[in-house]
Amino acid sequence: MKCNTTDNSKLSPEEILHKWWGYDEFRPMQREIIDSVLRGKDTLALMPTGGGKSLTYQVPALAMEGLCIVVTPLIALMKDQVDQLQRRGISAVAVHSGIDPRRIEIALDNCTYGDVKMLYIAPERLATEVFRARLRRMNISLIAVDEAHCISQWGYDFRPSYLQIAEIREFAPDAPILALTASATELVARDIMRHLRFASENILRSSFARPNLSYVVRDVEDKYYHLMRVIQNVPGSGIIYMRTREGAEQLAERLQNDGISANYYHAGLPAMERGLRQDDWREDRTRIMVATNAFGMGIDKADVRFVIHYAMCDSLEAYYQEAGRAGRDGKRSYAVLFTNEEDSERISKLFKAEFPPIADIKRVYELICNYIQVAIGDGFGASFAFNIYDFCHTMRLSSTNVINALKILEQNNLMTLIDEQDHPAKLMFTCSRDSLYKLNAEGNDMDKMLRTILRLYNGVFTHFRDIDELYIASCAQLSSERVHELLKVLWRMHIIRYIPAARTPMIYFDSERLPQNDLYIAPETYRHRYDLAIERFNSMLGYTLSKEECRSKIIEEYFGEKQAKECGVCDICLKKRTQKNSNASLDERILNILATKELTPKEIASEVAGDISKISKCIDKLLHEGKISISISGKLKINE
Repeated sequence: MKCNTTDNSKLSPEEILHKWWGYDEFRPMQREIIDSVLRGKDTLALMPTGGGKSLTYQVPALAMEGLCIVVTPLIALMKDQVDQLQRRGISAVAVHSGIDPRRIEIALDNCTYGDVKMLYIAPERLATEVFRARLRRMNISLIAVDEAHCISQWGYDFRPSYLQIAEIREFAPDAPILALTASATELVARDIMRHLRFASENILRSSFARPNLSYVVRDVEDKYYHLMRVIQNVPGSGIIYMRTREGAEQLAERLQNDGISANYYHAGLPAMERGLRQDDWREDRTRIMVATNAFGMGIDKADVRFVIHYAMCDSLEAYYQEAGRAGRDGKRSYAVLFTNEEDSERISKLFKAEFPPIADIKRVYELICNYIQVAIGDGFGASFAFNIYDFCHTMRLSSTNVINALKILEQNNLMTLIDEQDHPAKLMFTCSRDSLYKLNAEGNDMDKMLRTILRLYNGVFTHFRDIDELYIASCAQLSSERVHELLKVLWRMHIIRYIPAARTPMIYFDSERLPQNDLYIAPETYRHRYDLAIERFNSMLGYTLSKEECRSKIIEEYFGEKQAKECGVCDICLKKRTQKNSNASLDERILNILATKELTPKEIASEVAGDISKISKCIDKLLHEGKISISISGKLKINE
């Protein structure tokens, strides 16, 4: 099935939703956002994690004539969405710094002259001449900006490359912008609209309430003991977030030794190993994933029953996103945060590490440029494979300090660490062209592949060339698996030197390399960002220390909800209800318990302290008075 824009333009959003995704209705706020976009209005949509953001631009993209450009920094998410759209028959492509230049040219040509509906692009590609040249000829109907908080220097994840997004508007003045984020305060929301040059302010805010998610904070000395209590009492799969890689590895091992099905995940693992571990967890072969915050983006598992933070996050934005990975199927789930006296001191040290002295930042910049051999005046717009751990080992530097220095270098538009990019396969022949032609009879798969490689790539007999196995497969009319298999055969025969494709971090130069003396780190921005980080952490601290205010309400108000209500299921609300019940009559206590859920008489007796015969008589009285009744499932419920 191939996407037909003419047919789709005649369909309503609900008909498009049903035709391409098989759903009959939208989630809350999705329809309002889509309507706003279809009216041509610039729109900022604030939607919680798991709220279905992608459909708010995918559906209008199909309803409109032309191309939808989706800007996102998340390469894994980009690939996942393109794969899903293509499986549904919708033409979509992705462009980022990990793709072979030839494939980028083909993808952009298809966006200009073909029938591509969705172009996913990483923000750092927006400034390249290759992209700008093609942009002028594209029929752009909509610009969607995912993770839009990255455009605000007052946000917790500022990326200067996002500031170039508004320049696309010069090439598509009639295309509306849809900015999407799950974590924007009022200050950041206003900043997003200003930087994206909104014609007028237009914010559509989905509720940040998660009625099925029970937030719990436990201030405990023995975190592991309380962790085991949660694991043993809450069935189903879970995630445990740790601050460090070492901590994740050690905790996973301890759980395994105690008979718990668990594994660890962090950015230091090989890409294939991470993929296998994530698949094992997603398919319930592993119950618990112990992970750093590298585990999260692109997770598509609805039945996570608990997310446990072994220590505080730096901000409520980060905590809400990570905790929100529990209970996306709408069933009761738990977000548990463990704290103790040591956490504040540890966070204080991390803050100091997050904002290293400016002299140290300049030194890291200089060492990185030397390490990847970029000369002064060179490098602008180029990407280089960068093994940060080898770099730190070689230069005898702390990886934490280097990562934090790179964040500030990125914020000052100098260089960007792009984690986990595709590093293309490389190939070089070790034999002559003549001896190569004698290798195979004409017409077989090997011959087709070799002729395709020689036609596509020059210089393969003298030096390594980046190759694109998917493109070779397409041109040779072979499967990508067959091409990969044949390349390995040639490698074993010592006919080629072959480096398979891999995923490695990349350094992208936002500007040419500068002499160290000319390097400018804006001190006022540096200081202001430090103050904002402290402010965000204080909000996180306020959440953890609260003894009276509903946890969910604190989070909702932090994100700007004016009429947030108590959730009734967090530890604070449950404590209040218990206190209220202890002072109430037996009738009131039973009615209070049934106010949130249906229960059997036995379940009521287990929750209400008291004589069982009295509880039974009280239930009979409430049934006789018509205040409660028996549901179809045989449980007791309050009558409306």
